[in-house]
Amino acid sequence: MFYWKDPIEWEKDILEKMVRLYCKAKHQKKTPCHDCLEMIAYAKNRLNSCKYGKVKPTCGNCPIHCYKPIMRDRIKEVMRYAGPRMMIVHPLDAVWHLIKSKTQK
Repeated sequence: MFYWKDPIEWEKDILEKMVRLYCKAKHQKKTPCHDCLEMIAYAKNRLNSCKYGKVKPTCGNCPIHCYKPIMRDRIKEVMRYAGPRMMIVHPLDAVWHLIKSKTQK
């Protein structure tokens, strides 16, 4: 695969960008609020313990759902909001994520 950085680190970076975008719009905070910081920390912890490691698929293509149901619902809400907006704010990351998710099926 041709990543410009470690795939797990890349996923963490994308996730944090999405949560920051969501929090800024929904919670009107310049920096992530406590709940959003908690979500970022939880997701990064889950990524650190991903059994797929460097060959990790995107979460949408992963056969294992490692988030607790409550956190999974929260991250889905973030992704529903931030996903489309990433094309404007972080277009390279959004396109790369789209390509990666489509080529893994």
